[in-house]
Amino acid sequence: MTVAAVIVAGGSGLRAGGGRPKQYQLIGGRPVIWWTCRAFLEHPSVSHVQPVIGEGHEAMFAEAVTGLDLPLPVIGGSTRQESCRIGIEAVGRHRPSKVLVHDAARPFVSAALIDDVISWLDRFPAAVPGMPVAETLKFAPGGLVSRTVDRASIWTAQTPQGFTYDGILAAYRKAEAEHTQGLTDDASVAEHAGIAISMIMGEPENRKLTTADDIVLADRDMTGRQLQARPDMRVGQGIDVHPFEEGDAVILCGIAIPHARKLKGHSDADVAMHALTDAILGAIGEGDIGTHFPPSDPQWKGAQSRIFLMKAVDLLEARHGIIANADITVLAEAPKVSPHVAAMRAHLAPLLHVDPSRIAIKATTMEKLGAIGRKEGIMAHATVTVRLP
Repeated sequence: MTVAAVIVAGGSGLRAGGGRPKQYQLIGGRPVIWWTCRAFLEHPSVSHVQPVIGEGHEAMFAEAVTGLDLPLPVIGGSTRQESCRIGIEAVGRHRPSKVLVHDAARPFVSAALIDDVISWLDRFPAAVPGMPVAETLKFAPGGLVSRTVDRASIWTAQTPQGFTYDGILAAYRKAEAEHTQGLTDDASVAEHAGIAISMIMGEPENRKLTTADDIVLADRDMTGRQLQARPDMRVGQGIDVHPFEEGDAVILCGIAIPHARKLKGHSDADVAMHALTDAILGAIGEGDIGTHFPPSDPQWKGAQSRIFLMKAVDLLEARHGIIANADITVLAEAPKVSPHVAAMRAHLAPLLHVDPSRIAIKATTMEKLGAIGRKEGIMAHATVTVRLP
């Protein structure tokens, strides 16, 4: 008995704002879809996880699920109904006996709820989690109350919705053959085909993110869960300095700042990112950049410093740790750093898996004192707080 999961992420999600679809916005330092896919990848009863994404979302998806062992996504259709059919067809190569279909915008799905849906499929050909409606319902066409609706048998529907694979595949093919449109969830497709569906108790936490406020609250919730599970708090610091040489830009926190000179170093000499990397390594007792990336090794000549930073973050996450905040101070007479701080924070946030609000970047001069004051180079200090289980 194998179970496949189809993660539907084809929508534009524009109501959530933020400049990108809601499934790719950050909560708890990761994109929404990352949390959703991980929930199914880590479930012991789920054998295959198939994402379905929107056309043109390939690059966003690849970046969003970094570190997760997922197959290539399939491109969905113009409606959710079509996207689900495409995803269900795609998992057919694994010959699953059961299939779960889940909204990418429901990142708080629990292992217990996934268990319940799978187990109910031993008794029914379809199982849909939901919540009984507790509020009084009014039928009000045009905004005027016509009558009160009996709520006794009314449920809201959640996902994952579970089905026997052959049954739901046949139901989708039937709807397609009959050109039946407007079926808003998989249960509607099953209903149309006459499949018996069991409603089971869902979870209030398994909410669908739709608006900008939903994203804000989800970020707060997911961040709180992570911090609560990691009571071991540690602080690390890093200091780095690089001299100037002939060039046309200085790279700080991955951002190229136009300048009459550049920083000299074996790699790209990103002094701020080097200090940050050492701070993370120091917090977990893993040496420094030179330990992992010796300057004597020619393979690191001219390398982007994000490679070093990502290694430090990987070592932290291998111990199930997270970054709580990062504070960077750049000491330089020139170039002027403050106009670029927003871009620097935005660049660092996805690398550190935190919200930009958890990164502080400041710049100050040395009042013309010492080598930095004489404009011979740039120094950076960084402090990070990490949380471990």
